[in-house]
Amino acid sequence: MSNSVDKKVLVKQSELPVKILQFGEGNFLRAFIGEVVHQLNQKAQYNGGIAVIQPIEQGMVSQLESQGGAYTLFLNGLQNTKQIQEKKLIQTIVKTNNPYVDFAAFLELGKLPDLEFIFSNTTEAGIQFVASDQFSDRPPSSFPAKLTRLLWERFTHFNGSDASGLHILPCELINYNADTLKKTVLDYAHLWNLGASFIQWIETANTFCNTLVDRIVPGYPRENLAFYEEQLDYKDTLLVTAEPFFLWVIEGNDQLKSKLHLDQIDLDIKVVEDLQPFRTQKVRILNGAHTSTVPLALLYGHQTVSDLFKSEFTQHFLEQTVRNEIAPTLAMDQTVLKQFTEAVFDRFKNPFINHYLASIALNSIAKFKVRVLPSLLSFFEKTNTLPPNLVFSFACLIKFYQGEWKGKQLPVQDDANVVMKYKNFWKIESTGERVKEILADHASWDQNLNEIPKLADQLTAVLNDFEQNDIESSYYKHLKNQ
Repeated sequence: MSNSVDKKVLVKQSELPVKILQFGEGNFLRAFIGEVVHQLNQKAQYNGGIAVIQPIEQGMVSQLESQGGAYTLFLNGLQNTKQIQEKKLIQTIVKTNNPYVDFAAFLELGKLPDLEFIFSNTTEAGIQFVASDQFSDRPPSSFPAKLTRLLWERFTHFNGSDASGLHILPCELINYNADTLKKTVLDYAHLWNLGASFIQWIETANTFCNTLVDRIVPGYPRENLAFYEEQLDYKDTLLVTAEPFFLWVIEGNDQLKSKLHLDQIDLDIKVVEDLQPFRTQKVRILNGAHTSTVPLALLYGHQTVSDLFKSEFTQHFLEQTVRNEIAPTLAMDQTVLKQFTEAVFDRFKNPFINHYLASIALNSIAKFKVRVLPSLLSFFEKTNTLPPNLVFSFACLIKFYQGEWKGKQLPVQDDANVVMKYKNFWKIESTGERVKEILADHASWDQNLNEIPKLADQLTAVLNDFEQNDIESSYYKHLKNQ
């Protein structure tokens, strides 16, 4: 559709009963929860609407309200090596609230009779206890304090009935997100002296479910906005882009499964007793693939994740690292891991997402400790040999933190103390001594890695070879010497 054509204005299409409260109106929830509820309404006759609450003072609910709560979701990427391009008009948001403008209306949301779920994404820093928050604040500052105040309103309105309890599923990217949120809500209940009956209602009538969410959401496509606007015959200032891949793992029970109608929609939502194996899978394979490859790729000269597949060498390194050295260390069904691994490669190849290596490289030392080092140590424990690719990756990480390569500055971004510490390591003239000092740094690794046989020797050999050769030549020499 040409931009010269007068475009329609989005208006609210229906008054669905509000069954969901959503704390957060940003790109991620609109591309994630928005599609879930869209499919539930389209395919499972859920007939449920979302009331969106703006969790901070500056937000977008007024913009949402001006479009009747509607917006367009564009899904762009690869699935099973096939290119996917879809667009969906999402019309699930039927009510909005800014508690900083209308706190009374915020409290009224707690009294809605059809309410079943609360979802949230207030960033990793959103679930925190702020001791200065008071019951009388309109509103209190933190998300858990706002939630506690809303739950109190619901508790008193329905006289503490068990039937008025809700399923609360935070989507913040922290481990044990629901356990943390529930504890913080209870902390406010105690701080505000809300009584034993309310605390018991929180504990027994409401269900707090830990979750793991996974979908890359670039959001509003400022760089190529015209491409998307030309596909619409209406104005949309809130269109959002995302990859097709979708994974939501929820710790829950059969009652939650029945409420979500999982068998009737085609999104990968898993309700499980324990999501930790899935979190480990994501951290080790998806995040571990990033962290183990990024320093090498930057030294090689790449700029984005998709660039990895434009070179036979870097594609080989990435695929062999994940398939042969990371996935086999995980105590999960290897068929499931293989499927997840191939989906990760499709996601990395996505031509619609410019995922810059320099941004992924932020805080690489801490990321390596959590995402990659456990695979290296598990491989050694299982085989009594060192994984050659992960050792080479470790050497690239150390070289990256030198800050320059072949006369070019490298995009090292980390805590100032970490950057200075590694600069000092690089002042040690002997490569062998430098490596031993780095491996002994408990602050970096929570252990002395010199205790791993031959690790220091192999890292020293690779780092010495970097002085004469390029990355690719050093890699194949390293493999030959195994």
